[in-house]
Amino acid sequence: MERLVEQGAPYLQQRQLCDVEVAGRRLPVLAFCLGNPDPDVPAIGIFGGVHGLERIGAEVVMAYLGSLVARLRWDSTLHRQLESLRMVFMPMVNPGGVWRGTRANPQGVDLMRNAPVEASGGAPFMLGGQRISANLPWYRGAAGAPMQLESEALCALVRQELLSHRFAISVDCHSGFGLSDRIWFPFAHTAVPIEHLPEIHALAEILDQTHVQHRYVFEPQSRQYLTHGDLWDHLYLQACERPECMLLPLTLEMGSWLWVKKNPRQMFSRQGMFNPLIGHRQQRVLRRHMSWLDFVSRAASGAERWLPRPEQRAEQRERALTRWYRRGRVS
Repeated sequence: MERLVEQGAPYLQQRQLCDVEVAGRRLPVLAFCLGNPDPDVPAIGIFGGVHGLERIGAEVVMAYLGSLVARLRWDSTLHRQLESLRMVFMPMVNPGGVWRGTRANPQGVDLMRNAPVEASGGAPFMLGGQRISANLPWYRGAAGAPMQLESEALCALVRQELLSHRFAISVDCHSGFGLSDRIWFPFAHTAVPIEHLPEIHALAEILDQTHVQHRYVFEPQSRQYLTHGDLWDHLYLQACERPECMLLPLTLEMGSWLWVKKNPRQMFSRQGMFNPLIGHRQQRVLRRHMSWLDFVSRAASGAERWLPRPEQRAEQRERALTRWYRRGRVS
């Protein structure tokens, strides 16, 4: 990340949001910004490393940022895009967890179960978040306690850099669920459709039209399971309180079970359950998802061309309900 800042100067700015202590060291939680900070232009935020075991998420974010930095030297098209787009990167939200090789942060808290949001019912025991012990997975933190430093740093960055714009998209990169790569959108705490379902469906449509052979399953997270404390539900609800802005939060959930299926020996490695350990497979994963991040960045930049107009929202919502929420339909 330090090399990227040097190579990206003067266009790439670095911010230290906080630092965390682990094993006698203090590790910085860093963010990087590119492009136009004007609130009238759209913004995109790309995040990784929320779970320390899911190293591939941080690597995808850094690979994409590295590609942009390399293009800054010669790509006039990118420079024109950055005149009308704000880009924010937080490649390693949980450096202490990455250092320790744990899902949780050094305090044992699962950052994606740490927000003050309660599931409306049906959240699976343990997996949906628990307050029993930090020694068990999916620990939310003590009831009534402030959010963890890393969680608050992410939320503060989103409020400052995304919710300050009239339109923004976020992408949070994870791994570890199923045999398919998924793009999830809120809610995680309830199966009730979000307010901006028409806009989400319009985005899914342009992905289908632009990348006809893509392998992503695009769906609400609630179709798989409910959770307490989801950070993106928390931030989306905050965005909905601001009529002057729209935030569309997305989660890239890379299907790591496929990597284990192709290389069963990975089952005997804690890292192998969440990361492609074979070199050529990792490079293939990076290439595939960098293409997705490039698509969604361009979609953010050109949002006014595909966002549904007021008179189109009802039709888009109906199609979205048919695609994602009515029994017997598949995405």
